[in-house]
Amino acid sequence: MSEQKVQEKTIQKPGFDIRRFISQNAIWGVLIVMILAMNFLIYIRLGRWAFLQPANIQTLLESESIRGILTFGVMFAILSKGIDLSTGSLAGMVAVIVASLVQPADLATRLFPGGPQLPTAVALILGIGIGAVVGGIIGAIVAYTKIHPFIATLGAQLICRALAKMYSNKPVSNLPEGFRAIARYKLFGVIPMIIVVFILMFILSTFLLTKTRFGKNVYAIGGNDQAARVAGISVEWNLVLVYVWCSACAALGGILLAARTGSADASTYGIGYELDAIAAATVGGTSQTGGICRPSGALAGILIMGVVNNGLVLMGVDDNMTNVIKGLIIVGAVILDMRKNAKKA
Repeated sequence: MSEQKVQEKTIQKPGFDIRRFISQNAIWGVLIVMILAMNFLIYIRLGRWAFLQPANIQTLLESESIRGILTFGVMFAILSKGIDLSTGSLAGMVAVIVASLVQPADLATRLFPGGPQLPTAVALILGIGIGAVVGGIIGAIVAYTKIHPFIATLGAQLICRALAKMYSNKPVSNLPEGFRAIARYKLFGVIPMIIVVFILMFILSTFLLTKTRFGKNVYAIGGNDQAARVAGISVEWNLVLVYVWCSACAALGGILLAARTGSADASTYGIGYELDAIAAATVGGTSQTGGICRPSGALAGILIMGVVNNGLVLMGVDDNMTNVIKGLIIVGAVILDMRKNAKKA
């Protein structure tokens, strides 16, 4: 064979790589298997096909939409080789603040009697703005003081929860229908708005990661921050933006939580949500070592954790056992991620 033919054969465009496709999308196969298995187990437990009923699927998606929105923020932090433990507490804090501002002005049990009732749009913007400011502070601490994100966000978690309880030592309830509509209104009379917002946030997150310079910078920082700095990327500024985005997602999740339930409680709202978000991102293939993330994988991870949560509730499994099972899933996902990275190395 001549040298020219060898070169032509070498530079031929590769066709569809079935192995790579399966490897990249195996998480969706896991989701399908889990759905079928959970459906069967619930049938054995209850004697009826309760899992794949439309009403239950809607409940599952509504409840996981809030955790999912938090996941779309947390995956940026993990991708940058960081973490964010503050999102659940921040969601609870913003939920209480925004709920207090939209309470009817003439409500006898209003948290701040005589105060103005803000329009829903204004309260929504203010709540997300609060989240963005908190995220900017966290990001600046992580980026410019070199404190490990685990410590910085753990501190932020404690502070946000404490501030929420100081702001209101009782549940904020009786929220107006106009505010509740941002989560409960049904598009075309079928799809709850909270699910629509969840889908839109997935699209926006995917766009940011795959189509913008910011997303490419986050991948580069997570892969090798020193190489990214040499390449001219402002590592510190991009890390600040990562945590601004992460906290803005948490704030939006908190607002939707208050709108969905019609109330907000500083003591309970958002508790454990940061762990669910980290779990969903990790199960979905976002590597704890940074630099690796597929938004579609994170979406699958959210749905997998939703299937687990919803299925165990239907079967009447104790909350403690549910947490044991979720913990095992998280540990298993991290072990698989470590083994995969070890093989690549």
